[in-house]
Amino acid sequence: MTQAELYNELKKTGFPVAYLKFKEPPTLPFIVFINDSREGISADDKVWYKRNNYRIELYTNEKDPASELLIENTLDAAGIFYEMSDVGFIESENMYEVYYEIQI
Repeated sequence: MTQAELYNELKKTGFPVAYLKFKEPPTLPFIVFINDSREGISADDKVWYKRNNYRIELYTNEKDPASELLIENTLDAAGIFYEMSDVGFIESENMYEVYYEIQI
C-alpha cells in the first residue's frame, strides 16, 4: 500500500485528513498521519523488502470511542494491522489524542 492509498483509506472515515499537518487546523475531529520511519528486510547485502511505519493521530474534543471505532473499522476493512495508544487530553491544545501505529 502506498502513502496515497493510505490517505484514501483514511478519507473513508469522513474526517478531515492531512499528511504531517494542516495548513489551517480544521474543526475537531480530524486525522493527521506521519511516516515516522522505514525499515528494510535484507539478506546478502541487499534490501529485499521495505516497510514504512506510520502513526495515525486522531484529535477530538473529548474521548470519543465511536470515532476510534470508525478508524479501527476502516483499517480492518483495508487489512491493515494496527496498535492503538491513548495519549489523553493535551492541555496546551485543548484536545484529546489517540494514535494508531501501522506498518505498510
